[in-house]
Amino acid sequence: MLNLSMPGGFGPPAWQGAPALRESLPYRAIVAVDAEFKVTSGGHPEPICLVATDMLSGTTYRLNTTDLRQLKAPPYPHGPDTLTVAYYASAEWQCYLALGWPLPENVLDLFAEFRNVTNGRRSPLGDKLLAALTYYGLDGMAVAEKKAMQALAARGGPYTEAEEAALIDYCGADVDALVKLLPRILPDILAASGLPRALLRGRYTRAVAHMEYTGIPVDVATLALLRAHWSTIKAELVARINPLYGVYDGTSFRADRFMAWLAARRIPWPLTPTGRPKLDDDTFREMAQAYPELAMLQQLRATMSQMRLHDLAVGDDGRNRTMLSMFRALTGRNAPSTTAFIFGPAVWLRALITPLPGRALAYVDWSQQEFGIAAALSGDRAMLLAYASGDPYLAFAKQAGVVPPDGTRAQYEVEREIFKSCVLAVQYLMGAEAFARRINVSLMRAQELLRLHRVTYPTFWAWSDRVVDHAMLRNSLHTAYGWTVHVGPETNPRTLRNFPMQANGAEMLRLACCLTTEAGIAVCAPVHDALLIEAPVGEIHHAVARTQAAMAEASDIVLGGFRLRSEAKIIVPGERYVDKRGVAMWNTVTEILAGSGHNIR
Repeated sequence: MLNLSMPGGFGPPAWQGAPALRESLPYRAIVAVDAEFKVTSGGHPEPICLVATDMLSGTTYRLNTTDLRQLKAPPYPHGPDTLTVAYYASAEWQCYLALGWPLPENVLDLFAEFRNVTNGRRSPLGDKLLAALTYYGLDGMAVAEKKAMQALAARGGPYTEAEEAALIDYCGADVDALVKLLPRILPDILAASGLPRALLRGRYTRAVAHMEYTGIPVDVATLALLRAHWSTIKAELVARINPLYGVYDGTSFRADRFMAWLAARRIPWPLTPTGRPKLDDDTFREMAQAYPELAMLQQLRATMSQMRLHDLAVGDDGRNRTMLSMFRALTGRNAPSTTAFIFGPAVWLRALITPLPGRALAYVDWSQQEFGIAAALSGDRAMLLAYASGDPYLAFAKQAGVVPPDGTRAQYEVEREIFKSCVLAVQYLMGAEAFARRINVSLMRAQELLRLHRVTYPTFWAWSDRVVDHAMLRNSLHTAYGWTVHVGPETNPRTLRNFPMQANGAEMLRLACCLTTEAGIAVCAPVHDALLIEAPVGEIHHAVARTQAAMAEASDIVLGGFRLRSEAKIIVPGERYVDKRGVAMWNTVTEILAGSGHNIR
């Protein structure tokens, strides 16, 4: 039965802080919420219990499974005059969606705020609730006890009366922690970015809950085939692709052979402080963008070293669902699992994404987002004009005097590609030698191209230099809406130069996710600078138009009136999502399966 308790359940210190909260936060009620639930891989959460405390009245609500199934809405305040506080709030809001409850209107997610307070600062504690409590000098539940309770929730019911009581007590302990934490972290929130910006981050947690709940439809039959024949596929992939590189010994990657291959082609490779090659997937992905000849090896390596197909989280309804891990990256971007999220492993696996009968998907992404953000933030008129032309790469070539003003892409495709490579080299902060090797020109020619970028866009470069200077002097950088990176002695200047583009791009994406989900559009997932949406086949074009309008509005808001364009790729039943970087590998995999008598359309 619904259990209510009055003041005293969360201790005098928190209760004594209520008047101060009332002064700082203009709400009739401030409700701290925590839920426990069971979730199977790729499935929806099954709520077990929930505890909520109104920090101003002192009333605590303890709800067991039966209560949750009977209630049609939260029994505690949750309207426009209420602030709802949680830690990693999208998990609670998924429980709300599973229960059919309306989501709270005003959300303060203390996880997002703790990440913002500490972003860029090294912490051995991590960013979980216990870490936040420790950071602010507060006590929390012992780690072993938390793990025991989490394991009990993951086990699922039926529960004994004692187990159910233990789970509700555990849930209540986390609510007590939120009640203690809010007064301590609130001054930092207000000083760092202010309440409205924190509420914008809280608003995003609702969008994340909708997206994680919707999930991505995948071809489960083909996935089952891949899983069943995975050992054979991997061995055959090495046999077919390794002759191009000679870096595998059986199925083991050999760093020494790889370095020899790089040296023979004079490709520079990032090294660790100890002088060994950096072999993480981010480095491989970035280098493959710079050196296309690495693409197949990058895909093979990601396939061999990362891809554990049984870890791909697919529910009984054939949808890929996993935590988007919001705000985890330094730039505030999502950082979902590279094994559980279908956009995480090698790109060829994305061909498993396919719409259900009667439904269509659309991949809607901003066009040249980073170039447009750089132009808007720096106020470089030439760069703004280049973006507005619709083809900033050809425009750059014209502005630099290499292509005549009336030249077309068809006439100057080679020049356009060179200047596109120059723009990308600047975005990746590539040196002249690396750039020269990438486009196979002399060092002098590469230096001249990079000089042309500086000459053509001097306002941008002056602004970029000021960004680094500001960060070093003030020890922090901020986005338009308050996402912060703190600068230390080991911070890479490259990170600082890229931060305004990447982090404001993240702000833009978060806002676009809010606008689209709130408009009732089914967003399956956000992917860096794009949204994957779903709609009935007959409504997909309308859904695309509404999504593009929302994305344009989001860019307008973040960039102070400058709107970015977007493009859409529609996938109808019978088609697959296609990423051109993975086409060759997907075709190779399907050929291998066809050789085993399994033909895939």
